[in-house]
Amino acid sequence: MDFLETLLIILLVFFALRILLKWAAPYIFKFFMKKVQNKFENQFNNQQQSRPHQKSDQNIINDDKSSRRTNDKKVGEYIDYEEIE
Repeated sequence: MDFLETLLIILLVFFALRILLKWAAPYIFKFFMKKVQNKFENQFNNQQQSRPHQKSDQNIINDDKSSRRTNDKKVGEYIDYEEIE
């Protein structure tokens, strides 16, 4: 009889937690999403504050030849295919 009472209590707790989590899950999710949003906002604001302010009418063009990539690698052998009728 003790086994059945224990099994019944475990099942009741399981179903009660399931119902409670269905009710509380949206609120928990909103709470964590607000925390993540605040974290991203803080990172963005810190990044914006650390950047030096530039005039908006200046255009900076970096035309450094070392930054250009050259692709001189030979990937493989070229094979010319012909259709046979």
